[in-house]
Amino acid sequence: MKCIAIDDEPLALELISGYIQKTPFLEFVAGFTNPFTAMSFLLQTPVDLVFIDINMPELSGIELLKSLPVLPKIIFTTAYSEYGAESYEFNAVDYLLKPVKYVRFLKGVNKVFDLSSLKKEETSMSSSNEHNSQSVLIKSGSKTFKIATDDIFYIEAAGNYMLFYTQKGKIMTLMPMSEILNILPSTTFKRIHKSYIISLKNIEIIEKTMVVINKTRIPIGITYREHFSSIIKKK
Repeated sequence: MKCIAIDDEPLALELISGYIQKTPFLEFVAGFTNPFTAMSFLLQTPVDLVFIDINMPELSGIELLKSLPVLPKIIFTTAYSEYGAESYEFNAVDYLLKPVKYVRFLKGVNKVFDLSSLKKEETSMSSSNEHNSQSVLIKSGSKTFKIATDDIFYIEAAGNYMLFYTQKGKIMTLMPMSEILNILPSTTFKRIHKSYIISLKNIEIIEKTMVVINKTRIPIGITYREHFSSIIKKK
């Protein structure tokens, strides 16, 4: 995986850059102490993974990421634990507190590696499926579950986790929302809120600001309402 590191502290940048270079499945592309230079680089050069400090004086890591039209996988590095909630907005794979130990660094990048491998499995499985009935592989802890998409009611964000509500029960995973949207059929699954993806097939009631699925009221976010309304009108 091609990686860059962004941190206004030279010593912190050197540490993370060194960790990247000694990790076999990572390729160190560049390191930046200037977030504006990093932003310009990312707008022109695709990478797989970005290690980024949040608390930078001229342009924070959060502000930098908001400026990007397409987000790579993100691992935040910071000395301040209170930024954890903000990192969730970007479906960050991990959140590393400084000073970062290599063992903790490796745990974070292994999550990225696992997600990438899982996505390849899911893509392969999806391409071999000849019918509308599909399945996805969802990793939960040490187990991987094969779930029929028709059995999924909705998916809810819960802190750093995503919860799949299915006909057979609830499954928790660390897979980011962006990855989940990639593996689910886009014709039947839609994001209607920053914290919810729903199955259009399983909607029971539709109102202006919410839907009911499996007797659960799910809000429709303001920014998603117009798009969701246009989808429903086409059904």
